[in-house]
Amino acid sequence: MTIFTSFLLGLIQGVAEFLPISSSGHLAIAQNLMHLQAKIPEFFDVLLHLGTLLAVFAAYWQDIKDMVVEFFRGIGDLAHHSTPTPVPPARRLILLIVLGTLPLFAIMPIKDKVQGLANNMVFIGAALIVTGFLLFACDMIKKGRKNERNATWLDVLIVGAGQAIATMPGISRSGMTISTGCFAGFERKFAVRFSFLLSIPAVLGANILSLKDAFEAGIVWSDVPVYLVGVVTAAVVGYLCIRLLKMIADKGRFGAFAYYCWAVGLLTLVLHIIK
Repeated sequence: MTIFTSFLLGLIQGVAEFLPISSSGHLAIAQNLMHLQAKIPEFFDVLLHLGTLLAVFAAYWQDIKDMVVEFFRGIGDLAHHSTPTPVPPARRLILLIVLGTLPLFAIMPIKDKVQGLANNMVFIGAALIVTGFLLFACDMIKKGRKNERNATWLDVLIVGAGQAIATMPGISRSGMTISTGCFAGFERKFAVRFSFLLSIPAVLGANILSLKDAFEAGIVWSDVPVYLVGVVTAAVVGYLCIRLLKMIADKGRFGAFAYYCWAVGLLTLVLHIIK
């Protein structure tokens, strides 16, 4: 792998992971149609996702710090058989994230089949078009008022189910979770914030599972410095994209991303037919 390839894949990952356009879909398109890389090394893929995870930590550090503090306070309250009423928002947010992560376990038995869809350009093209319709519909609905203080367990399970569906390449994780959050009545700012905080256990869990495959596939340690170029690129670009999406969410304008997903989806189908 060259430094340019590492940089380009990091750029794609950083942009597409957070903007609602599907990072997995774009990486698959780059791999299958543009012949950017015959096969992305497993270990490099793990590192790319860790890079975007660093971007989430940087963008939502205050929320993460508050949740860590409340986690240990909650353990202390359990030990003393006392729970504050109402439950602190950061502590309730921890519970919501745990609940929202549960639907991912339903995907684990079919994980290999889902990953295998990355080679199906027809599926990816169609999935991008579906993502576009979700984003377009998200702009049409009335603004919600729910946040970590009043969102219900059913609300977050719906968002979690959306995240599970978005493990399929071509379906944007951020687009799906933000859209389903808005459909469930979340404030737009909270829908974006919850989407990215919800990604933390999902990305960590996926990377832990992928590490075994990465080591079995073999790691070329001499390529690690080249990989780090992509990791840094994914982290920096990802952070900037989170900031951009926050501003867009305030105005409720996801339509431009819908048109982009439609265009890329249709182009993918056309190029596949020509190929």
